[in-house]
Amino acid sequence: MADHTVNDQDPPETETTSAGGDLEELRRERDTLQDRLLRTAAEFDNYRKRVERDRREVSDLAVADAVQDLLPIIDNLERALQAAADNDPLRKGVDLIHRQMMDVLRKRGVKHFEVVGTEFDPNIHQAVAHEDSETHREGEVMEELQRGYRLGDRLLRASMVKVARRP
Repeated sequence: MADHTVNDQDPPETETTSAGGDLEELRRERDTLQDRLLRTAAEFDNYRKRVERDRREVSDLAVADAVQDLLPIIDNLERALQAAADNDPLRKGVDLIHRQMMDVLRKRGVKHFEVVGTEFDPNIHQAVAHEDSETHREGEVMEELQRGYRLGDRLLRASMVKVARRP
């Protein structure tokens, strides 16, 4: 019967060894699944960020296209304001429309940039005239003939400028 008792004890030791191996295998599987879960979560987060960035770019392009169509109208309103006398009753209406248009552009993130007195930069300026000047630096923007506009960092239209040169 002593032999029988020894035999009864052998299988539990084998089961413990087998259970320990199963436990280790389950831990490896858990670690693998956890790693896959973390990678999938990171991939999804990157995907979400990429979709949001693409959506913003498409939106900015749509705004840029619409604004570029409006810029000639704004230019004409500005010309009308320059040509109208201060006491002209139509001036107030034109001024109101111009301010409303500029407010719409500001709300959409469109801004004009000041260029008079700055150094000529071919990335944002279009030189349409050069003029000899003793009072300005060589390459200084003397006059803005048509405003330039940006949407964020994107140039929508370069400023048309007159640039100084030394005689």
